Amino acid sequence: MILVTGATGAVGREVAGQLAAAGPVRILARSPERLTVRGSGVEVVEGEYGDRSALDRAMRDVTSVFLVTKSPTEPHDEWVAAAAAAAGVRHLVKLSMMAVEEPGADDFITRRQRENEQAVRESGVAWTFVRPRTFMSNTLSWAPGIRSAGVVRALYGDAPVACVDPRDVAAVAVAALTGAGHEGRAYAVSGPEAITAREQTAELSRVLGRPLRFEELGVDAARAALLATYPRPVAEAFLESAERQRAGAKATVVPTVEELTGRPARPFRIWSADHADAFSA
Repeated sequence: MILVTGATGAVGREVAGQLAAAGPVRILARSPERLTVRGSGVEVVEGEYGDRSALDRAMRDVTSVFLVTKSPTEPHDEWVAAAAAAAGVRHLVKLSMMAVEEPGADDFITRRQRENEQAVRESGVAWTFVRPRTFMSNTLSWAPGIRSAGVVRALYGDAPVACVDPRDVAAVAVAALTGAGHEGRAYAVSGPEAITAREQTAELSRVLGRPLRFEELGVDAARAALLATYPRPVAEAFLESAERQRAGAKATVVPTVEELTGRPARPFRIWSADHADAFSA
């Protein structure tokens, strides 16, 4: 039995779906009604990371865990890893981020992920870290502006990023969960090309069959927009990350998807075509 957490998110949903297509899977979910992965082989345990009894129920007879955490303050990785160790789980595959292995990345979110990885290492459970670059699905935040005005507003329109399809990140995670020899490995995961926000806008325009305009946000406007949604340390971390992208730190392409799955990573043109409905008026 494999336990999946974060199954309502971009990657966790795909991991659960890919595993469910091949056999039984268990999901720990705070809000089971939000799950899209269902079926006779899907078992759901309702609970939160802070509920140790729920974690213990979810870990019962589990051999491997896929771990996704988001809180910038709570020690969720430590709690889950401790429960996994107590239950005798043999392998924990954690979704992390590529920036943790880059010395120039020292923003709040990256520092927290480094601490989270260390908590997993110290748990005593064999681990694998899946460290993706920026998700292609992050462009879904542009959908309201595209639908209402045909406009994409973002920082640094000419800054390249080797963004990755969440489905490919999930495929790497599934390979680590179901295959042998992945313990103690950290896998950087990127898409097949570095692409800018302007180029993504042009590709979405082609897919949607209508003109779209890119408007570059200033830093102050971007900060204000982020602070409307996130606490200041997280908002500032996103801005620091954008500066690194502008400097070219996120343009490197790595072959991990093909190496672990046997097929190339999907380019943005495929992802955008598959998700065109989300941007349509």
